[in-house]
Amino acid sequence: MAGFYQELRDAIAADTPVALATVVAGGQVGAKLLVYEDGRRSGSLGDAALDEQVAADALAMLAEGRSETRTYQSGDETPAEVYIESYLPPRRMVIVGAVHTAIPLEKFARELGYYTIVVDAREFFATRERFPDAHELIVAWPDEALSRLPLGPQTDIVLLSHDPKFEDPALEVALRSRAGYIGAMGSKKTSAERNERLRAAGFTDEQIARIHGPIGIDIGARSPEEIAISILAEIIAVRRGRDPRRGGRGLRPAKADPVDAAGERGA
Repeated sequence: MAGFYQELRDAIAADTPVALATVVAGGQVGAKLLVYEDGRRSGSLGDAALDEQVAADALAMLAEGRSETRTYQSGDETPAEVYIESYLPPRRMVIVGAVHTAIPLEKFARELGYYTIVVDAREFFATRERFPDAHELIVAWPDEALSRLPLGPQTDIVLLSHDPKFEDPALEVALRSRAGYIGAMGSKKTSAERNERLRAAGFTDEQIARIHGPIGIDIGARSPEEIAISILAEIIAVRRGRDPRRGGRGLRPAKADPVDAAGERGA
């Protein structure tokens, strides 16, 4: 059993969504089954048919982050009560580019329950005066910072720097990760040019299609606060399975952020 709990701890430490099912009444009380988001399992509740039923429910509950006790009938035996507990990594938002829009975006994301991380190589932008309550403020080149962060399915990456020398290397790291959402600021022309550079770097169209760019839903946003709302609206839509790019009614990307002063590497 010690090895079983170590496996659960390892999954949590690796930001891997996993559900733990435990028989609490009927059947083999105390028997446990781990169900991973990709369908893998570890352990058993003592009955193959019960394992199948519980695993299917656990996957559905894990997708919503729910935990509850359910009753299952297996053959003529006494019904088994199984407590299914979902373990999801904390929702993280990594904002690349400490520009004007990043300020309200970080604030609004935090109010939605995100653990917020702001990354910028320009230390005169990435300051506590501008982001007093961000959970992490990292002054580093975005690709280097992203390579050190856990980028699992619960992580949303928003690139606002609007500068290829910051953005392209960061996107390469993001596209190789398991991040649940990747969005990048810029016009349609800018996005098309960015996609061409990524193709030249060896990324496939399928990989590039993960990028939401131009980022955000067109709600007529103009101010940094309104643009931040448009970005969060798109993230929420994608997280709820209503991707604006795949059938959202009348939804178009927001306009680009006003250009901030450019920084040089090593600034």
